[in-house]
Amino acid sequence: MASATGTCCCWGAVALGQLVLLLLGAGRVALALTEHYPTLSLLKQELHGQAGGCPPAPDWGEQYSAECDSPLLHFHESDCELRGSSSCESLLSLNTEKILSQAKSLAEQKRIPFATDNDNTNEDLAIAYVLIGSGLYDEAIRHFSTMLQEDPELVSAIYGRGIAYGKKGLHDINNAELALYELSRVISLEPDRPEVFEQRAEILSPLGRISEALADLTKAIQLQPSARLYRHRGTLYFISEDYATAHEDFQRSLELNKNQPIAMLYKGLTFFHRGLLKEAIESFKEALKQKADFIDAYKSLGQAYRELGNFDAATESFQKALLLNQNHVQTLQLRGMMLYHHGSLDEALKNFKRCLQLEPYNEVCQYMKGLSHVAMGQFYEGIKAQTKVMLNDPLPGQKASPEYLKVKYLREYSRYLHTHLDTPLTEYNVDTDLPGNFKDHWAKNLPFLIEDYEEQPGLQPHIKDVLFQNFESYKPEVQELVCVADHLGSLMQYETPGFLPNKRIHRAMGLAALEVMQAVQRTWANSKVRMNGKTRLMQWRDMFDIAVKWRRIADPDQPVLWLDQMPARSLSRGFNNHINLIRGQVINMRYLEYFEKILHFIKDRILVYHGANNPKGLLEVREALENVHKVEDLLSIMKQFNSKTRDGFTVNTKVPSLKDQGKEYDGFTITITGDKVGNILFSVETQTTEERTQLYHAEIDALYKDLTARGKVLILSAELGEADAVCNLILSLVYYFYNLMPLSRGSSVIAYSVIMGALMASGKEVAGKIPKGKLLTLSSSQRVVKIRRRKKRTHDEISLSSCSPPTLKEPSGMRGGRQCQSPGKHNMNARTGGRLKMIGGVSLVTEGKRQC
Repeated sequence: MASATGTCCCWGAVALGQLVLLLLGAGRVALALTEHYPTLSLLKQELHGQAGGCPPAPDWGEQYSAECDSPLLHFHESDCELRGSSSCESLLSLNTEKILSQAKSLAEQKRIPFATDNDNTNEDLAIAYVLIGSGLYDEAIRHFSTMLQEDPELVSAIYGRGIAYGKKGLHDINNAELALYELSRVISLEPDRPEVFEQRAEILSPLGRISEALADLTKAIQLQPSARLYRHRGTLYFISEDYATAHEDFQRSLELNKNQPIAMLYKGLTFFHRGLLKEAIESFKEALKQKADFIDAYKSLGQAYRELGNFDAATESFQKALLLNQNHVQTLQLRGMMLYHHGSLDEALKNFKRCLQLEPYNEVCQYMKGLSHVAMGQFYEGIKAQTKVMLNDPLPGQKASPEYLKVKYLREYSRYLHTHLDTPLTEYNVDTDLPGNFKDHWAKNLPFLIEDYEEQPGLQPHIKDVLFQNFESYKPEVQELVCVADHLGSLMQYETPGFLPNKRIHRAMGLAALEVMQAVQRTWANSKVRMNGKTRLMQWRDMFDIAVKWRRIADPDQPVLWLDQMPARSLSRGFNNHINLIRGQVINMRYLEYFEKILHFIKDRILVYHGANNPKGLLEVREALENVHKVEDLLSIMKQFNSKTRDGFTVNTKVPSLKDQGKEYDGFTITITGDKVGNILFSVETQTTEERTQLYHAEIDALYKDLTARGKVLILSAELGEADAVCNLILSLVYYFYNLMPLSRGSSVIAYSVIMGALMASGKEVAGKIPKGKLLTLSSSQRVVKIRRRKKRTHDEISLSSCSPPTLKEPSGMRGGRQCQSPGKHNMNARTGGRLKMIGGVSLVTEGKRQC
């Protein structure tokens, strides 16, 4: 370690292009340390895209059920095996003679809905039903209408005409209304037939009339429960995001007929969307036991493993899906996104290109292709792909996709990066160069509606794309430096569900830690640093800015911006960092380990609150709280004992000052709110206002001034006490940074890389990984790092609580009745900022496959 970190690197002369190259070869084995709870919506988009709501569309794999006991013309095709079942064959090729022959056979067997006692009538009805099966809907409608002229209440003809209108196409609202009218007439004549309610539900659901469809399916279940009906109703509850109720229906369906791989898949998805990934995985595996070639089960299993953090298992599942169908677009899309966040950009790009060959207008793959190119330093191809997404304007009334909303920001930022590709990182500053309103909208993910915005310069031909370079082409000392950075970055990985390793992020933040170490050492030796086009003594923001720039380079998709550099109007309103722990039925699994601790904390605050405001009722409140074992149950307790609590309440934490003893700053806010149907929002947020920021800055300024003075003494002294004092100051400074949360993204990993770098400058280093299940932002009072003196075998374990201010002090009060609103020539696989010049004038470019 000593020899590696002793290699001096002149980071100030590094340009964007060379740093991109350095990151290009980073990691091909793990997945993303993303800082947002990954969206799970992709697995659900397929359901929302269905034409009929229920039954499931063929996209979900081969429709299958053992429940094939319904008549041919009930039109529940999803209940039959599509291959090999005569009752599910296409009749499109039948000629007139065959139609008549088929109709006669059906009539003789009375295999038509609402068959009569008259054989001639049944044969006439059967002809129309065969026409429906042949896709000749208008002819079928005319045939039924002729029969109804003779007998206006012929139920089978009314029912068949309603089905024909529905089959004709619900995109025409007239067809939909006529289909509903006819089916409603049948219900009035035959109110005890469950299949009619089911058919009407299948018309209502794609029209968005989900509550009416659910009512019809419920009535059908009351008349005659079946596995199919429970599955169909569960599908509608799933689309409505009522995952718990959907789970109950899928479970009932499986109890009636356990051999239903689709129902088992949906059951797994109800777990998946609630954050219950281990349970989801078991359901997906069970679906595969029932149907070994079930592509969508493999795809869903892969996504569940990805979210859980098991990259190898996710890769295996995606691969099995593609072995069954190498052209399965959604699997290619999901695997590509996983590989991108894993840091394997070239492999990700292959998936996105294949996806677009199969589905040229796939916005997600097009966006991710553009992003991958830019992250690799291939700006011409990247911006071309981004422009294609921009041209795909949503239709009037159509909701814009997340990719469409983000792509304009990415294109403008890509142009900015290209302009500065060969400019040393020390000579430009994203926070001051980009317009304030652009940054504000980008960080808040708002539509790109910015008045008087002047676009970034277009691509300039004299600035060439980054070229790939192999790891073996580096000099030995550079290779060693890269390997040390990879090791340091891996120590920053959270070992908890939901955080997957990203070797690109690891390398970037490892290099950030090394650069912080060098910059701090120069500062303690009274040397100046080059930052943002100026040469000066380093301040605390400069130290963090080193890590900020590396974090930006690692993933250009994420706006890592200083919040206090936002427009004054935005800052005066407050800029919130918001984390949903529970939203409705969705649980954020990343923070599950902390739920019980937060519960006890809130209970304690409730007792303090009532002790001050309702001492006579304190005993009753205490007894009620003893029976509360879930955060969700706290809201009812507060409503019961506090008349001010209506929709919810908040608990505010306070952070003690070291600079001004007895003074406290606003920490974070815990919010619990609920709606009329029982869904809750349980969240944690910090609100960055100008006043709060100034208070924290004053605290950090004082600590940094003390740290610099102590550091200068340390480099001239061998006293262990000085090193321990420096350690305390480093961790205290970062403690306030964590509580301030001054960045729009990435505050956690940026702060930890500064800790590592500053500790190495003091002669210590972090020796172990972050303990399993621990998150630094919520573990400041626990032992979370193992620190050892560099160049020595003995270890000194230091807990954050011993080197930082006391743990967050409990808040002094709560607010009742309010819901907090949160308003050139190198390869970018390694080139994250131009050429990285080492002491011997070596340019550090990216490698392909690293051999550390």
